[in-house]
Amino acid sequence: MAYETLQDFLTALEKAGELRRITPLVDPRLEVAEIADRVSKAPTRDGQYPAAGRAPFGPPQPQFGTGACNQALLFEHIQGSSIPLAINTLGSYQRLQMALGCGSFDELAARIAELARPELPKGLRDKVRRGWDLLKLAGYAPKVRSGAALCQQVVRTDDADLNQLPVIQCWPADGGRYITFGQMVTEHPETHVRNMGMYRAQVFDKTLTAMHWHRHHDGARHFRAWAKLGRPCPLAIVLGGESVLPYAATAPLPAGMDEHIFAGFLLGRGLDLVRCKTIPLDVPVHAEIVIEGWVDPVETILEGPFGDHTGFYSLADRYPVYRVSAITHRKNPVYPTTIVGKPPQEDYYLGKATERIFLPLLQMLIPDIIDYDLPMFGVFHNCAVVKIRKEYPYHARKVIHAIWGAGQMAWTKLVIVVDEHVDVHNLDAVLFYVAANVDPRRDTFIAEGPLDILDHAAPAEGAGSKMGIDATRKWPGEGTVRDWPQEITMDAATVALVTKRWKEYGF
Repeated sequence: MAYETLQDFLTALEKAGELRRITPLVDPRLEVAEIADRVSKAPTRDGQYPAAGRAPFGPPQPQFGTGACNQALLFEHIQGSSIPLAINTLGSYQRLQMALGCGSFDELAARIAELARPELPKGLRDKVRRGWDLLKLAGYAPKVRSGAALCQQVVRTDDADLNQLPVIQCWPADGGRYITFGQMVTEHPETHVRNMGMYRAQVFDKTLTAMHWHRHHDGARHFRAWAKLGRPCPLAIVLGGESVLPYAATAPLPAGMDEHIFAGFLLGRGLDLVRCKTIPLDVPVHAEIVIEGWVDPVETILEGPFGDHTGFYSLADRYPVYRVSAITHRKNPVYPTTIVGKPPQEDYYLGKATERIFLPLLQMLIPDIIDYDLPMFGVFHNCAVVKIRKEYPYHARKVIHAIWGAGQMAWTKLVIVVDEHVDVHNLDAVLFYVAANVDPRRDTFIAEGPLDILDHAAPAEGAGSKMGIDATRKWPGEGTVRDWPQEITMDAATVALVTKRWKEYGF
């Protein structure tokens, strides 16, 4: 089962040996981030690194420190704040699976596949079953409660002060301190469709931040709708709450789908919400801290730079001003935060969970895909490796173009397609077939289109070129006039014989 509050989750992590308490006084400017970065890149308690058993970007480096393992961290004493700080809580496969209440990501993928399966009922019994499934899905809708709420045990309006929170600065050239792990709740002014995304907010003073979102995000769409009416956009920053919320806020859901319903699906029940004190929005009852406020429809402020998950600083630019109208919180809250930078960080595990959980939906859009991998070096928007069962000439090219038309996969800069027997999660195996099967002129091609806003190599912001690589075995009609050689494999009978007699050989 997932956990109702952040503090329940932290207690479970500690019991599982997945939490380390840091008791000395620590500076939220850079020191927290340096500690968390070292720990996130350390091996897990069983001595394993996240990417194929290897340390990130080469062998372990001395500066990562010794005697530490990749655990969640709870800083009990933060300079300038009386509120403890939790970080790296989702920074491993085990911790993220605990947060989502599952034994494996494949379990959730199977649940999503069952709900998304577009089968028509064939008889009365099937109609009843499908109707029951729809009723269960409706049961994940959030419910707005009245009365006392955990997240509103303390209400601060005139004395609201962001400086009382242990907001961190991650990297030396950052523009300042950033709220990095908040679920940003907005609502469309006309359709009243709710959205929960995870964006960053640079803190400038007690009640002023910048609201950083890219133009394709649903939160930005809601803001533009409010601005078109000449009205400020209400926005709540939710910190903590049910352990599924951070993942739900980052999941690549279809535009217009309420992340609160998806969170309820992950949780197994509808979320409990409560009305904010100063803005017309509903937020999760079990949050640790809720920041309420309004995004100005006109005024902007220079935000950034910010050390991003690409491993580079995103440049400073102008973003909307967000003014805080209230801060509510539970008694004795814990402040959750995260850092981004060269992987692995927490966002790496969130992305890998999405890779696994949303495979069935991607396969609905592109049935040709057997499996895919978003390798660590690609930081999710730079590279995708795809496995197909090839059925006709240029099949791989068809799949590559389909990927560039599939939701957020459209931002992928490099797509590599391999045959069905290749392990897409083994980078050496993939690169073997890239080197062996690819003629650069015949099997690579360039397309123009949208790219991730954070891709600093693109010639223009959010637009440029992307490459497809067909690393499959070539068929007649695919530009080769030579016979394709047979790949070396041992025959099945010999494999079975040696396997049976393995111990006889003295191994």
